[in-house]
Amino acid sequence: MIEVRNLNKSFEDKQVLHDVNIIFEQGKQNLIIGQSGSGKTVLLKCLVGLFEPDSGTVLFNDRDFTSMSLKQKKEIRKEIGMLFQGGALFDSMTVIENVMFPLQMFSEMSKEEQIERANFCIKRVELEDAHNKLPSEISGGMQKRAAIARAIALNPKYLFCDEPNSGLDPKTGVLIDNLIEEITQEFNITTIINTHDMNSVIVHGDNINYIYQGKVWWQGDKTEFLHTQNEELQDFIYSTEILKRLKPQS
Repeated sequence: MIEVRNLNKSFEDKQVLHDVNIIFEQGKQNLIIGQSGSGKTVLLKCLVGLFEPDSGTVLFNDRDFTSMSLKQKKEIRKEIGMLFQGGALFDSMTVIENVMFPLQMFSEMSKEEQIERANFCIKRVELEDAHNKLPSEISGGMQKRAAIARAIALNPKYLFCDEPNSGLDPKTGVLIDNLIEEITQEFNITTIINTHDMNSVIVHGDNINYIYQGKVWWQGDKTEFLHTQNEELQDFIYSTEILKRLKPQS
């Protein structure tokens, strides 16, 4: 579990996050949604330590990340897996080399143990036939699966996903969403997902946090999402022509 208490963040004279309070639950998909510029990416970067908040607290299983020393923060980061928006695979490395990279950097495993763990992760995301292929030699969906395999290589307690199905066709996006859900439940991970995708929210939103103008404007789950009376959230949900047709008539 990750708990955020009264988090504030400003850049020069512009306050981006205002007293954010959120609990991200273990074994669930915790979604952060909101318009571009709402502050959700800044929030994500504060959670993983890329930005230092002005005030407030981030607790990783009751451990105060914001007050830790740099050495202590490095230990927490070993428990974090990151799935970047573009996958961020190393172009010159094969799939198995990409998956082994965090093991080489942050574990004390032997080479044989690293290979065994990498093979397990690759098999888990169903990429057995792509071990020795470069990212340029596989599809976008396969690249995302390889990135997920790398993200879980260190057996993380916390998994951060930034727009995991961005750039994918709808069918492949659904497969990636389903894979993240399976891994979250299978390994009891605290998964935090930054997304714009309404299908992800409606189908996989165990815990949804809508950020509006830097504030937590609405919290709920997928069973409540489409029935909200929150005006700003309704405008966000039904912002496209196809979704406007599904909007309940008041």
